[in-house]
Amino acid sequence: MDPIANLLVSIKNAGERRYESVRVPFSKINFNIAKILEREGYVKRALEVQEKARKFLLIELKYIDKTFIIKGLKRISKPGRRVYRKSHALPYIKGNMGVALISTPSGLMTNLEARKKGLGGEVLLEVW
Repeated sequence: MDPIANLLVSIKNAGERRYESVRVPFSKINFNIAKILEREGYVKRALEVQEKARKFLLIELKYIDKTFIIKGLKRISKPGRRVYRKSHALPYIKGNMGVALISTPSGLMTNLEARKKGLGGEVLLEVW
């Protein structure tokens, strides 16, 4: 299965069930996505956890008045259909109330950061 889609589904399901945290298999891309979600205020904290010989990513979820912060997660570029955009064609998510994560030659960043730097790339996902 696609590790990014697995991460998104795990976060969404844990949020709907009002779990405090969710644990997913560790990968560099998942860790970078979780760190950007933390920086943007969608999750409390993302930690790399080592248990025996396996690494996991522990994501602490964020709620306001028992309501999950993240209203929606959508995987855009999929293994069977990659979606690339130039800097001027990057999407605006929900009137700039959400973010898109873009994989650029300079690394993973939000759509607003990529637009400021004039970078295009693969549109991985949208969060609002």
